[in-house]
This record gives sequence, structure tokens and C-alpha cells, in this order.
Amino acid sequence: MNADQILAEIREANLSYMMLAQSLIRTDREQALFRLGVSEETATLIATLTPAQMMKIASGNTLLCRMRCDDDLVWGLLTSHGKSSANDSVSRLHASILLAGRHQEAA
Repeated sequence: MNADQILAEIREANLSYMMLAQSLIRTDREQALFRLGVSEETATLIATLTPAQMMKIASGNTLLCRMRCDDDLVWGLLTSHGKSSANDSVSRLHASILLAGRHQEAA
């Protein structure tokens, strides 16, 4: 994959993310805030963007979305690394609780 292909993929991911975010926010704002991990102010801004504004924002060369799982504990819980599949649902629930707490801290 060359640099031009990577930039095209980033732009496509950005536009998809912006469209999904706007749809989630307009459909169920509270769920969107949690699932996207954005503030009220950011959600309001995204909800009011025009298609042309979204295209302009998405055309950058930096990903707009970010990994919210930024530590070994959450990654370990999500991947069930080193654990049996019987504990999978408990591990995912634990990871969701940790991520929900981080969303509350950011709000």
C-alpha cells in the first residue's frame, strides 16, 4: 500500500466515522455520547454539520477517531488474552464498565 492509498483510506474512514457519529447523535444522543466518547459540545457541533462541512473535515490526512482502549488492562479484557472463552462475557462487561467510567470522567 503506498502513501496515496493510505491517505485515501484515512479520508474514507474519516467520512464514514463522521456520518456514523452524526447519525448516532441524531438518533439517541445519550447513547452516542457514551459510544463515541465525546462531550456534549462536540456532539452538538457534529449534529449540526452540513454535508459539505463533513466532507471538508474528513478530507484531512489525520484520523478523526481514536482508540479509546489505551491501556493494557482494557486491551487484555477485550481480547481475553490468556483466559478461557467462558470468561469472555465477564471480561467484556468489565471492559465496558471501565470505558463507561472514563466517559464520565471526560464529561
